[in-house]
Amino acid sequence: MTTTQIEFASLGLAEPLLRAVSETGYTTPTPIQAQAIPLVLAGKDLLAAAQTGTGKTAGFTLPVLHRLSAQPAPAQKPGRPRCLILTPTRELAAQVQESVTTYGKYLPLTTMVMFGGVNINPQFQALKKRVDILVATPGRLLDHVGQKTIDLSGIEILILDEADRMLDMGFIRDIRKVLAHVPKQRQTLLFSATFSDDIRALANSLLHQPECVEVARRNTASELVAQSVYMIAQKQKRELLVHLVKQHDWRQALVFTRTKHGANKLAEYLGKNGIAAAAIHGNKSQSARTRALGDFKAGSVPILVATDIAARGLDIDELPQVVNFELPNVPEDYVHRIGRTGRRGLTGQAVSLVDNEESKLLADIERLLKRRIERASPEGFVPAPADAAQQDDARPPRNGTGNPSRPRNPRGSAPRGPRPPAPAAGAARTHTGNGGGNGGRVQTAAPARTGGTGDARRPQARAALFSGKPAGTTKR
Repeated sequence: MTTTQIEFASLGLAEPLLRAVSETGYTTPTPIQAQAIPLVLAGKDLLAAAQTGTGKTAGFTLPVLHRLSAQPAPAQKPGRPRCLILTPTRELAAQVQESVTTYGKYLPLTTMVMFGGVNINPQFQALKKRVDILVATPGRLLDHVGQKTIDLSGIEILILDEADRMLDMGFIRDIRKVLAHVPKQRQTLLFSATFSDDIRALANSLLHQPECVEVARRNTASELVAQSVYMIAQKQKRELLVHLVKQHDWRQALVFTRTKHGANKLAEYLGKNGIAAAAIHGNKSQSARTRALGDFKAGSVPILVATDIAARGLDIDELPQVVNFELPNVPEDYVHRIGRTGRRGLTGQAVSLVDNEESKLLADIERLLKRRIERASPEGFVPAPADAAQQDDARPPRNGTGNPSRPRNPRGSAPRGPRPPAPAAGAARTHTGNGGGNGGRVQTAAPARTGGTGDARRPQARAALFSGKPAGTTKR
């Protein structure tokens, strides 16, 4: 027996699992694995907080595979899984499925992954066979529940992975709907990057006397990630990014933007400047996202531009660079972003391009981290003149007809007549054309609005969500 097997064997895992672990090349369990695996094997409910890249996926897939193989279900029906793993995104679902397949290859267990954005018919066919472990996103799972193509009454183990992100994405109602179809007597595992108050509230409603595992300080970034900030005007960010990529010969960098449109525009700009780049976000088809991620991992596309939700769960071995082209609005998302690098004991670098309007966001991030991020100067960077930098974005003025606007008369070019008396409320206003450009047209004042502001119609109280009361819409 190898050293790897002895170390993992001390956790109580079955020999087929030890063999699979040994073949992956891992030498010792990570802290989250060492703490979580014995608790899951013992049948405990678990609330676990660990940063991305800590090995948390294996922390639940290994013991779940062990438990299911040790207690095979007699005469299992097709489409009636024993374990359900919920994830917030397609990419994370695919990666969890890959982990289950890798570690369970010597076990007689079957697994299936389902998510939206792809043809549902192959999923119908797969559910006509035996499925032991199902990895799914909430929206597509509920589609199958609604069409009665899946039976969740046999779930023995329920796992919520990246639970904090599921809350951020508004999946709490979908989770509640799923819970209505699974047995109350079950083992439940909840994994999250952080222990926020919302996560604790969710755990209190889902878990029964859970064990808590936290392997890193709350909301902290990996110490293996070198962080730096470049203070730069917004209109010069794209130039600086091109400069940094070329000067440092970055071969693989994950770049974050706030919006899908911004991701597309930045990838297009990089391409025009000789840097192969691809964008990945929710509006891209699943095949396009898979292709972009595959090209990035293979090294044929060195820059992947992504939004926060699309990048959640991306597992890229030895990713050296993360770039915040724009800072996130939520400080915790900064921790999630830079957690893409500095994994598995390797070093990484996180660079943020920050303009003056983002200073408050930067201050909030530093307050969360309890440290000041190093300010850096772009060596050798000479921004283009303002006129050239703005040339791509310049547009001719429009007056609604597509023709240039006529210049207004200079102030004082014609004497003004006496101001007419103000009309009564609700009456029409008549302009006499004293150089104002209305040409004597009659304009009717719009009626005043009543009924309050739009903000009053947007309650976001998560307390209502946890209690099951309606509070807005659900995204899938």
